[in-house]
Amino acid sequence: MKREICTALMLEAKQEKGISFQQIADEIGRSIVWTTSAILGQNTCDAIESKKVCELLGLGIDIEKAFQQFPSKGTEAIMPPTDPLIYRLYEIVLIYGDTIKQVIHEKLGDGIMSAIDFNMQIEKEENPNGDRVKITLDGKFLPYKKW
Repeated sequence: MKREICTALMLEAKQEKGISFQQIADEIGRSIVWTTSAILGQNTCDAIESKKVCELLGLGIDIEKAFQQFPSKGTEAIMPPTDPLIYRLYEIVLIYGDTIKQVIHEKLGDGIMSAIDFNMQIEKEENPNGDRVKITLDGKFLPYKKW
């Protein structure tokens, strides 16, 4: 089974059963962000995690095996993004990307932030002027090597 079909079937089962991404994350002991990314085909679950998710969603062995396939990360993305929420994140990088880069270099040196040794949290902050979204990106700093 292709991974894209697996994703569609998992999302359908999730909706039909009224199960949240948080419930799935709790079932496998992972974060909601990582778990959602895995269901959307951008990360890989091991055999134990895959079995637990498929049992929770009432899905069969074919989906369980497909859920363990290594992804081709980011290949489905449309650039620039057209979804308004995703576009706004893209817009933040377009406007503040150079600023982020310069501040990272000033504080840490010449290097990059890892998206492999990485965590992300998404939180809701209640505010009387309108709820706020708080996104924390936490990646290991990788200095450029001289040789």
